[in-house]
Amino acid sequence: MNKQLYQLSTDELKNKYQLADLTAGLTSAQAQARLAQDGPNVLEVKTTPKWKIFLRQFNNIVIYILLAAAALTILIGHYTDAIVILAVVLLNSLIGYFQETSAANALAKIKELMAPRATVYRDGVRQDIDASQLVAGDVVFLEAGDNVPADLRIISADNLRVEESALTGETNSVAKSSAVLEAAQVPLAERTNVVYASTLVTSGSGTGIVVATAGATEIGKISQEVAHIKPQKTPLTREIDRVGKIVSYITISASVIVFIVGFALQIYSLPALALAVVAMLVGSIPEGLPATTSVILAFGVSKMAKKYKTIIKSMPAVETLGSVDVIATDKTGTLTKNEMAARELWVGDRRIDVTGTGYAPAGQLLDNGQPAELTPELQLFVEAGYQANDTILTEEDGRWHINGEPTDGAFLTLYHKAHGAAFQSPYQKLDLLPFDSDYRYIAELVHDSQSGQQMIFVKGSPDKLFEMAAKMDATFDLVKWEKRVNAWSKQGKRVIAVGYRPVTGTPLKTVDHADLYQGIHLLGLAALQDAPREEVIAALEKMNRAGVAVKMITGDDPQTARAIGQQLGLTNGPIHAITGEQWDQLAPAERGTVAMNTQVFARTTPQNKLEIIEALQEGQQITAMVGDGVNDAPALKRADIGIAMGIKGSDVAKDAADMVLGDDNFATMAAVIKEGRRIYDNIKKSILFLLPTSFSEGLVVAFSILTGQEVPLLPVQLLWINLIAAITIQFAFVFERAADGIMSRAPRPVNQRLMDRHDLVQMGYVSALIAVFSLVGYHWFVGAGASPLNATTMMINTIVISKVFYFFSIRTDQPGLGQLRTISTKAWGVIALMIFFQLALTYLPFMQETFHVTAISPLEWLAVIGISALIMLCTEFDKGIHNRRQRMAVVKN
Repeated sequence: MNKQLYQLSTDELKNKYQLADLTAGLTSAQAQARLAQDGPNVLEVKTTPKWKIFLRQFNNIVIYILLAAAALTILIGHYTDAIVILAVVLLNSLIGYFQETSAANALAKIKELMAPRATVYRDGVRQDIDASQLVAGDVVFLEAGDNVPADLRIISADNLRVEESALTGETNSVAKSSAVLEAAQVPLAERTNVVYASTLVTSGSGTGIVVATAGATEIGKISQEVAHIKPQKTPLTREIDRVGKIVSYITISASVIVFIVGFALQIYSLPALALAVVAMLVGSIPEGLPATTSVILAFGVSKMAKKYKTIIKSMPAVETLGSVDVIATDKTGTLTKNEMAARELWVGDRRIDVTGTGYAPAGQLLDNGQPAELTPELQLFVEAGYQANDTILTEEDGRWHINGEPTDGAFLTLYHKAHGAAFQSPYQKLDLLPFDSDYRYIAELVHDSQSGQQMIFVKGSPDKLFEMAAKMDATFDLVKWEKRVNAWSKQGKRVIAVGYRPVTGTPLKTVDHADLYQGIHLLGLAALQDAPREEVIAALEKMNRAGVAVKMITGDDPQTARAIGQQLGLTNGPIHAITGEQWDQLAPAERGTVAMNTQVFARTTPQNKLEIIEALQEGQQITAMVGDGVNDAPALKRADIGIAMGIKGSDVAKDAADMVLGDDNFATMAAVIKEGRRIYDNIKKSILFLLPTSFSEGLVVAFSILTGQEVPLLPVQLLWINLIAAITIQFAFVFERAADGIMSRAPRPVNQRLMDRHDLVQMGYVSALIAVFSLVGYHWFVGAGASPLNATTMMINTIVISKVFYFFSIRTDQPGLGQLRTISTKAWGVIALMIFFQLALTYLPFMQETFHVTAISPLEWLAVIGISALIMLCTEFDKGIHNRRQRMAVVKN
């Protein structure tokens, strides 16, 4: 049975990599041979050329139809029409191009994480080389401040600690040693004798053997996952593509039938028939659909940025949030602050609560809900935690940061909560005994400037300090203190013990472990926790009410993760947890059910996160992934929408995501889900508005051809109606507010169509009514003595004004006239702008010449408005019947 690298002894590692002497390292010949075989220690990045991205935008059936229409108009000599059609094609293609190229290259960011230089032993000489030249078997020296240049198996360590949170999700830096791990399966976060490329050495030094380079490293595997994952189309994009194809097929089929019938009946000459069919195509194809959808989404993106400090990199991502069923989220830095804070203290037999979260020294020490008295024992407790410390707490631009260990930072903040930020300690530091993974405590020798007394303050693992306290006090109640530790540990809190030893006799110059093992006085315990974000609790309550499930996926300990989940109110029911190791043992068929029924996934690897997202998606769940680490990148890219943290998120996570929370505020999720649902509703309304008005124009042309009459509308006039009038009034949907109760309804099913049966029926009869009313009006005007040019102008205005009345009806489920007061000022402004364009079209000479129209009288305008209002009358009557049927169905159920 092959051993894992973390199970190998030093001698086995030497044999595996053909190392005669660890201090000599590889020979130059060995290194060159392995470099030639395995390649350099760099991550390959492949990007798609921008010209390919641009050409890809033309791969769309609507574009094909428009290009064919442009070609036909050129053949029959209508160059103005061709120019307008080609301009529309170019506009839509540019919109798609800029959306696709706006996503940054996550792979390039991962590549930047690889360390540029490395210190190795080669040919018996310690030397610095380019990290790209590292090979398996190289012996690398590490010290504080180094970026780990490759995956290394540690063979010697001196107080070596490595910060791995971006890769594993662990809040604190991890102590590393050379000790062999016996277990066959050890989670990534618990491999204490392995360090990984791109992580940071925070303290100490050590030596390791390179066991993986480039793509074989853990970060290289993440890079490969990111490279192989194809971004998912959003539900709305898929549905709009489907609608576009259906509309295109129907339009093409109808145009072909009309052309064949017209040609067979010899109603028109071939050029005239071709122009008429082009007019039908251009009129029926909803050219404005991509642009209108983009505008609504763009306004949503702008609103998110201004109001919620949220950066949307892919516009359809805004709407996707509205359809999300599951949000899978990292814990550290997302649901929690990634800032350790003392929450409770046991000082002697006195229990103290500590308010405030994070490193900001804002909070109080409370005893039974009242400000705690700073007794000598409590003062000594906070002093000991403050002094036995090698971390620095600083304020920058109103935010508090630490340089060092989160555990130490929590005691610095506790000290300032007790004494105030400006308080100066009377103790002077003399010597530090740094934290050592073998001893698991830190100690400081200090001098009291007022009394002259020397003290040794110590804090660390409770079991270590309990052992010291028992040596000082034979009556030390070990059972009582262990019970307190266990109670806090079960709640997912990190427990730290604090003690002191007064120096008697000869003053000390340095402090040693032997000084502490003579015995100490135990001052008490502190329960530390990476505190849940307070705003997240309220957001999760809203999400639960909206039917959105939240899953915590973290590299942290399962007990800690479950406790945090309970504090946050992750779900209304019991919290089920599973580890990455348990997940790996599941059969593929089991994973979907487990993913759906589990709220906490702990000790997960990047591969686990990706598999959990895929299992949820296979269960027809629209899934969002929230993360901030490099290890989250594959899952962020695979999810229907990836969401990264803007402040504490890694560049890799932000570039793999579709959306970035600029203020790291997970609570924003509830707001953007509501916004996404509002946008979906408005896009649906805009599509239900656009399609029948486009179809009506095609019906006008088709009816004219089949009845042998002159087609009253030219292609250029139809393009005006679609791209100027229709798009202008559709901007009004941007400003429609969210429907009442929008966050109390469940997410829409992934297989739910954009349009139901009633929507399709409504589209059909509205298309027919606009066409019939327009044609009847046209012939009425001609019969009343108007010229064909005058009647065509009134027909164009009838179609446009009909859209205004149709907008009044379709924007709400309530009676349209009664809801006019809810139309926003901006929407009224858009309607006014559209009317201004119609007046310009009708009365400006150059517009009259370009679009073949003429001026009409006030009486004729009155007739246009009267005919147009009939559309609203019919749709309102249908709405009343439909609403009544829905109420009756609810009562029956």
